[in-house]
Amino acid sequence: MKLPEVNPSIAVAKTLATEFYTSAQYFELSKEKIFSKAWHYIGDGGQVTQAGQLKPIIVLESYLDEPLLLVRDQENLNCLSNVCTHRGAQLIKEPCRAADIRCPYHGRRFYLDGKFMSMPEFKEVENFPAESDNLTSLPIAEIGPILFTSLTNAIPANLFFQDMLKRINWLPFEKFHYHPGHSREYIVKAHWALYCENYLEGFHIPFVHPSLNKVIDYGSYSTELYRYSNLQLGIAKEGHLTFDLPPDSPDHGKKVGGYYFWVFPNMMFNFYPWGLSLNIVEPLAIDKTKVSFHTFIWDETKFNQGAGSDLNRVELEDEAVVESVQKGIRSRFYNHGRYSVKQEKGTHHFHRLITEFMET
Repeated sequence: MKLPEVNPSIAVAKTLATEFYTSAQYFELSKEKIFSKAWHYIGDGGQVTQAGQLKPIIVLESYLDEPLLLVRDQENLNCLSNVCTHRGAQLIKEPCRAADIRCPYHGRRFYLDGKFMSMPEFKEVENFPAESDNLTSLPIAEIGPILFTSLTNAIPANLFFQDMLKRINWLPFEKFHYHPGHSREYIVKAHWALYCENYLEGFHIPFVHPSLNKVIDYGSYSTELYRYSNLQLGIAKEGHLTFDLPPDSPDHGKKVGGYYFWVFPNMMFNFYPWGLSLNIVEPLAIDKTKVSFHTFIWDETKFNQGAGSDLNRVELEDEAVVESVQKGIRSRFYNHGRYSVKQEKGTHHFHRLITEFMET
């Protein structure tokens, strides 16, 4: 099922075909074509700081629904499959401390690095144990305390994150602390890609976000494209909170109120002078999406000020317009749109990546 190409020239391109948002087949294909090859947020390192700590996690529950396990052994932090290699039982269901990993179904045991340890009643089994009896180990990428993994490791993590980290390498990531009390989840009645598209352009700010428009200088808003990510640079209006940028920053001298980095396909890193709001977009159904705001703070004195204030109001405004688009794309009278060359570079970039991944 071939998705029509989006022209590489934004000046002549038409937007992504509506079939991508309305076809159940495309929704299912996206699991392996797009999300299995991407990198996914799996929590912060503070969850497993001591040897023997185990923390079960699920990558994109209700979509990829992949059970994994964060495990700290004596030397390393490991990300493992949380499925027993004997009969597929889930190994660990709640956070715990243990000397090894034991399957509750038939007693198969694994070391904390995922290697097979022992199995009752298997003396007569030939060519056992084999490599396939170990738990699959997945890669971990770390940004300060923030952890990510990929189910296939098809594309190295640095290709997704390096451009972002280079731009803001002066930020004290080691001081970022997760604040669950300030973190929230939202259910949006729209396709996951429609939510991402809305994030990827500041074109709508003057029309949809009156409070944000008072803080951000729309006329100075800009988008920079990278291979698997992009940056929207939010310049603050006079008198509003900005970053204290070091002299070696390429943005030194600018009144930056927010760095809005998007990483393909579903992660938004919103950096403010107080810290980070990491937004994860999780597909639930073809017309239903969960958006999780994970809050990491490093300067409490600046929290909820400037462009990073009243994020709940901004989110609800975004939800209203995205849900309206969800209804509109089902119309028999709509198939394609066109792009603003100046304002919708990020959306065009996103559509091009979707068609690229769907082809591979």
